Amino acid sequence: MKKIFSLVLVSALGGILTLGAYKLLLEDNQKVVLTTQESTPTLLTSNTNGVYNAYENPDFTNAAENTVNTVVHVKNLAVSRGQMTFEDFFFGRRSQRAEIGTGSGVIISEDGYIVTNNHVIDNSQELSVTLNNNKTYNAEIVGSDPNTDIALLKIEADEDLPFIAFGDSDEAKIGEWVLAVGNPFNLTSTVTAGIISAKARDLSGRSSQSFIQTDAAVNPGNSGGALVNSQGQLIGINTAITSQTGSYVGYSFAVPSNIARRVIEDIMEYGDVQNGILGIEGQALNSNSAEKFEINDTEGIYVTNVLEGSGADKAGIKEGDIIKEIDHIKISKFSDLTGHINAKRINDLVNLKVSRNGDIKSLPVKLTKDETVSLSSIGVLKQATKEKLDKYNLKNGFEILRLNDENKIDSEENGIKKGDIVTSINGKEITSIEDIENIKSNSRYGIYSISIVKENGEKVAFRRMR
Repeated sequence: MKKIFSLVLVSALGGILTLGAYKLLLEDNQKVVLTTQESTPTLLTSNTNGVYNAYENPDFTNAAENTVNTVVHVKNLAVSRGQMTFEDFFFGRRSQRAEIGTGSGVIISEDGYIVTNNHVIDNSQELSVTLNNNKTYNAEIVGSDPNTDIALLKIEADEDLPFIAFGDSDEAKIGEWVLAVGNPFNLTSTVTAGIISAKARDLSGRSSQSFIQTDAAVNPGNSGGALVNSQGQLIGINTAITSQTGSYVGYSFAVPSNIARRVIEDIMEYGDVQNGILGIEGQALNSNSAEKFEINDTEGIYVTNVLEGSGADKAGIKEGDIIKEIDHIKISKFSDLTGHINAKRINDLVNLKVSRNGDIKSLPVKLTKDETVSLSSIGVLKQATKEKLDKYNLKNGFEILRLNDENKIDSEENGIKKGDIVTSINGKEITSIEDIENIKSNSRYGIYSISIVKENGEKVAFRRMR
């Protein structure tokens, strides 16, 4: 027994000596060492516009605390026509039903002015607004603008209200942290965070929109709510999402605060929105359009037409010019241009950097009132000058500035040309843009009758079967 124990002990000692020698002499001396770095990474100081740099953790607590008290819950009671029953038909009744829509709004003054989306309050019979302190007030519509989807409401509160300050949406940067505050799915005072994914997004395909795109979660009910930066400044009004399901999937869109602010100021000062225009038509450049126009430049807006008498015309902009910048903002797509102009007012001065035959020119342009109107059956019209009306002994009329491409062949076959005067639509004389817009919106059958005075003085009328 002692002999066996001795053999085991000797074997164990031999194994230990062998392993130690292997570790000491044969094993590779290179070792992976895991350590904890004692030094603290250098933090880059954030700048004043709220953009956070590497290693910084944004703190939204103050911005969120202040913003939730300025965002309200908007309820819209609308009456819609329901499906007609046999009894309704027999008794000649119209079936109606009440519908309640909800959204958000943002208080912008202590005396109760609130900005929201036009689609939140559209077709409303009754509007109510609930504050974050659970007080509810009836709201009145001060004005709205369907083109930008912005509306202004007013409530009469019994106290001074907390309100949010406007920020400069032009200064917002891609990658900047933002908060979306609103009432998704009737969940009041909801705050989500994300970054700005892109700017000057156009969802219409007509270069008429210029949204801030974010990845902050926005869902139905957030419409009209606040998009704020880390300093708690309002830089956008949350408006839309793109989703096959109708819920958030990573992309949401806000009307920039500079556009919303200009619309609100116009409504308060004039009662409606005064749109300023450059007075150009054009196309964003890329490889295909550059080849089409036989140029080498692939960035900017290629000017295809300049409206006579417009600010662009007076500033000397010509067909074939390429707009490269506006107020030092680089132009790479049409919504870059329209987004900046939509935040401006009539008679505001903008500075364009234009490329003409390779030479760069700086041209100041005064924005003018948009006095044109589009008529799908013809093209773009503008109120005729007194001289032109006197020439044909007319009291009213709109001059054809451009024929629509899709109707150009038919128009030319009928002898309609640029410069002809449209005097009436659907049998009604037209004296203003409002007349034309009212005819377009109120006509059950669309445009079915147009009277025109041609350049040779001939009066013609075109009708289509209703």
